[in-house]
Amino acid sequence: APAVPVDASNLVLRARDALRQTAGHERTPPVAIRLEKNLPVASGVGGGSSDAATVLRGLVETWALDIDGAELARIGLSLGADVPMCLAAKPLVARGIGDELSMVPDFSALGLVLVNPGTPVSTADVFAALSLRDNEALPPLPRGIDFHSLRNWLEITRNDLEPAALAMQPAIGRALSWLNKAGSGFSRMSGSGATCFGLFETGNVAKRAAAEIRGRQPDWFVAATRTIASEGADGQN
Repeated sequence: APAVPVDASNLVLRARDALRQTAGHERTPPVAIRLEKNLPVASGVGGGSSDAATVLRGLVETWALDIDGAELARIGLSLGADVPMCLAAKPLVARGIGDELSMVPDFSALGLVLVNPGTPVSTADVFAALSLRDNEALPPLPRGIDFHSLRNWLEITRNDLEPAALAMQPAIGRALSWLNKAGSGFSRMSGSGATCFGLFETGNVAKRAAAEIRGRQPDWFVAATRTIASEGADGQN
């Protein structure tokens, strides 16, 4: 929490102000917003972007504004490339800088463990350290995504930011190692780091793995969770 900015640079306040600028001050009276942080700051999992998306949706309802999803996504993109994804809150593929979104059907709810060794990583610094910027595009996702098909797909893909982030924060490598020791089917750094995720076949297996890692690394951020399932997909894995 001490690392969360409390001035106008906070994405929650920027979201409020961007929406107010679009709708006009006469329709957007003062509001009180309480921010509860459950994710580490600068951790590569879109925590701030998710906060901004939540504020946008909440204030549209609170202020009874007539703003459609496309306009809200435009406002969100002005705050950050990840905000439109968080507004959608569904399994999707993002292209461009995050503004070209395609929904993914048949995506099951999959068990995940998130591990962050407590080392904030600057996204700008990681991008600045990239040695290659013209890598090949990722292959298309498989049809009908479950634990096995997604793991097989992940095996032939990459996170271009991981080598640069690893060089800057060796603790990321330790987080990946602990996920593998706990039985992760596949482990990788998320976004620009330093959070890493492990893929597990069920939510219960993920919970046991998280408890094991937490017992070994009590000062780390460790959380068991699940992916969001597509509409009509199996949400019980």
